[in-house]
Amino acid sequence: MAIIVNKLNYNYNDGGKTTQVLKDISVVIPDGQFLGIIGHTGSGKSTFVQHLNGLLKAGSGTVYYNGEDISDKDYDLKKLRSKVGLVFQYPEHQLFEVDVFKDVCFGPRNLGLEEKKVQLRAFAALKQVGVPEELFYASPFELSGGQKRRVAIAGVLAMEPEVLILDEPTAGLDPKGRDELLEQLAKLQKEREITIILVSHSMEDMANYAERILVMDQGSIVLDGTPKEVFAHDKELEEMGLASPQVTYIMKELKKRGFSVEEKVTTIEEAKKEILNSFKRKVAGC
Repeated sequence: MAIIVNKLNYNYNDGGKTTQVLKDISVVIPDGQFLGIIGHTGSGKSTFVQHLNGLLKAGSGTVYYNGEDISDKDYDLKKLRSKVGLVFQYPEHQLFEVDVFKDVCFGPRNLGLEEKKVQLRAFAALKQVGVPEELFYASPFELSGGQKRRVAIAGVLAMEPEVLILDEPTAGLDPKGRDELLEQLAKLQKEREITIILVSHSMEDMANYAERILVMDQGSIVLDGTPKEVFAHDKELEEMGLASPQVTYIMKELKKRGFSVEEKVTTIEEAKKEILNSFKRKVAGC
């Protein structure tokens, strides 16, 4: 069943000063959706996703998972966190064992599974995120930032969650590493039919992978739609310190210069098709 968030509010107290971080958020996240969340630093993105698996408790409002209120006194938060997995922006916060394989085994072992099943899940998860076998028994603290991130994701995947939340999973990765990781996540989402919630500053990543995007600003959801619908609001995004994908601006400029192309293009593949079709139409018109 869907994640349902109803009128969620959250305040942060610091030295007697209260700041409202989330303001009356209501949203439904269907099963199996690849959802992107964008917003400038301090917009409330990370705070919001930490409410979805009960790491933070709402000041008011409700989060429902599988039709149950996760704030109920008798609700099993441990079970929730095995179903709604969260990978933090800084993967070293989730790594602590002596080697990579033991680290990834920790989650499924904590579920009470038999050891053979624990190890099979860990092996499968590490392969799914592209960690080479020669690193399985290396110390996680000797890995690069990108490798640590993959291991942290594997540790959550080994628990076979129904929802996977990733907070800036590609931060600090080179373009090749970023593309490989996101391709693996997109493939995983389709194969397992899980829900993926991706928090990112990369508009290109959102355009390429997200089915739906939430835009957050000052603790509220201000835009909600498909990538094409959201990125059509380029002026509003710029006022919030955001932007559309670079290729969208290029297509708008081509349109201004007289090319017969669609402006609402968000990916390089779409742009390529539009430009080729424009030249074909021009040649046919000659």
